[in-house]
Amino acid sequence: MLKSTPIAAALWLSLPLLAQANEAVIRKSLAERLAGLPKVEEIRPSPMPGLWEIRIGNEIRYTDATGTYLMEGELIDLRTRKNLTEERVAKLQTVDFASLPLKDAVVWKTGDGKRRIAIFSDPNCGYCKRLERSLQDVKDLTVYTFMIPILGGDSPEKSRSIWCAKDSTASWRAWMLDAKAPIKPSGTCDDSAIERNLALSRRSHVNGTPAIIFEDGSRAPGAMSAEQLEKRLQSLGKS
Repeated sequence: MLKSTPIAAALWLSLPLLAQANEAVIRKSLAERLAGLPKVEEIRPSPMPGLWEIRIGNEIRYTDATGTYLMEGELIDLRTRKNLTEERVAKLQTVDFASLPLKDAVVWKTGDGKRRIAIFSDPNCGYCKRLERSLQDVKDLTVYTFMIPILGGDSPEKSRSIWCAKDSTASWRAWMLDAKAPIKPSGTCDDSAIERNLALSRRSHVNGTPAIIFEDGSRAPGAMSAEQLEKRLQSLGKS
């Protein structure tokens, strides 16, 4: 067994302080050199010695220990052939499915509904409509749709009309599957869920629709075919 020496122990204890010092240097350098840089949420050592990771939202950049150079691109471990940048982004995008406010979602299911997904969707999103049609062919699935009107036009109005309908699920499906426009509500309606969904999408760094969230917290952007969804759901069931 290797014995710890006072020098080795001191070096080990100083590592967090060195990391903090490097982070402060990098932040100061970036602020001075890149005035328009968005908020840097995290700076930490990357898997590559001497290279530091900069996180802006769910986007990853790299720099040296002094913040003099900025790199954009993917970091790949040639020994394992793993794309470390891709793995890191996937981890950052993970959403705690159990924490999702399902009461703010439009819900429907096929079969026994034992498998679950959540979708961030805009009623005017063509790819969302394509996904909605694909979902009809996936068995034993419960779908929670969080409407986020981000495409402009009458998306906010459509979202409100669907949410305020007597049967929001029927209204959503009639529009997405059959192009039957939702009826505008005649009275008052609590549509605050839509604003909460928008806030949730921002916290989850959802920048486009559709965005699919699986029960393990992983996500998939864009429309998937029924076959692709079934394959993904089966793989989750085995894990």
